[in-house]
Amino acid sequence: MANGSEVQRRGVVASAAAIAAAMMHSCLAIAAAMAADPAGLAADQAGFAATVAPVLRDHCIACHNAKKAEGGYRLDTFEQLTIPGDSAAAPLVSGAEAGGDPGGEILRRITADDPFERMPPDAPPLAAEAVRAVRDWVRAGARFDGDRPAEPLFLVAPPRSPPAPQTYAFPHPVTAVAFSPDGGRVVAGGCHELLVFAAADGRLLARIGGVGRRVMAIRFLADGRTMAVAGGEPGRDGDVRLVDLETESVKGVLARSADVVLDAAPRPGSDEIAVAAVDGIVRVVDAAKGTVVRAISSHGDWVTAVAYSDDGARLASASRDRSVKVYDAATGELVVNFADHTAAARGVAFSADGREVFSTADDRTLRRWSIETGKPLATVSLAGEGARPVRAGGILLVPAAGVPARSVEIAKNAVARELAHGGAATVVAVHAGTGRIVTGAMDGQVRLLDTADGALVKAWAATPTPTPEPTPEPKAAR
Repeated sequence: MANGSEVQRRGVVASAAAIAAAMMHSCLAIAAAMAADPAGLAADQAGFAATVAPVLRDHCIACHNAKKAEGGYRLDTFEQLTIPGDSAAAPLVSGAEAGGDPGGEILRRITADDPFERMPPDAPPLAAEAVRAVRDWVRAGARFDGDRPAEPLFLVAPPRSPPAPQTYAFPHPVTAVAFSPDGGRVVAGGCHELLVFAAADGRLLARIGGVGRRVMAIRFLADGRTMAVAGGEPGRDGDVRLVDLETESVKGVLARSADVVLDAAPRPGSDEIAVAAVDGIVRVVDAAKGTVVRAISSHGDWVTAVAYSDDGARLASASRDRSVKVYDAATGELVVNFADHTAAARGVAFSADGREVFSTADDRTLRRWSIETGKPLATVSLAGEGARPVRAGGILLVPAAGVPARSVEIAKNAVARELAHGGAATVVAVHAGTGRIVTGAMDGQVRLLDTADGALVKAWAATPTPTPEPTPEPKAAR
């Protein structure tokens, strides 16, 4: 029963293990809140969906699902959890059936004193509140109060919204950044929150909670105030949350998944948002209606990035299966498949005219492709595993693992300069109107750079606690 999948997200950057460890340290303050309220839910909520499904989702599904059914037992749906495993013991025995005391294999396992019997294995016992929720539900008859017993448990349970920690004990890796449309604010992903800073001086302006533990992408919609925030918690859940920058509130939850959502891209001129997730499916959702418009199952592994052409006519996706694909955005029909990368593809962007695609991968290259012919046009060495490229006029800004981000001149297919980030960046964003670039990094720093020469303007810590006045770092652009 327990632990989530490895997160091999490189938004650029270091190893998955490094990201996971750093984010775990920075989120330690969550543990106390979760012990008191394991599902992150109000105490007065009742029933399977509100109180029991979150416990099973957080502690049990990882070992008892369709792909991995320890002991021959599954509980990834309510329908499955009622079916005995290899032991043939009844999973649920209500109070009426047991003469007043609830029983069954689930309760026996989560309350066992013997650590070899107790579930989840190799983990502390469940919190008393979690055990009580399961026991009370079984005693009351173990009824299902969702819509469909065969629906995946992660969809039956409400979206997780634990509180953000008051302070960060350790630097929190910055894996998502964005400028507000006017360029006056910088939004960075934190631990279960978004941190909003003044772009002019790095002052913390707001903390917006209610998002996933790990924020993997922040994209503004056409209204200029709503952000599509992709993220989640590895092995547990993921989604895209619509967050209003002005009211500092979550407006909706889209594209819920059993694992982290790695990217989201709004379609120009439409309410649609393309979503990249670990389950290998590209989902296109209608942000206004909250519904899935289409699901594209072309990849054989994690979808790591998505992007639309400027006119919204084409959609591209990158995957850990080493491929980059382009689709007709209106129908989802595959237009072309690029398969020349020799390692996991991590980022994708269109040319200004929509006729070409740029892609990055763990093979340490930026590749330029023709959509019409499906053939590569140029390859640029990055000296590090590439992440999501960002087009800014005639250049591409490309983060890469272990090395400074590159500014690549599109016309020459060559690196023009390294950004004076002071190290490797995990993610970049650009604001054309102000001529500024913002980067995030594993060290928890946000850095503001000049588009013209890549020089550092300001740097500050992405933290909810007050910090000294940011000062530029001495390293010059190269």
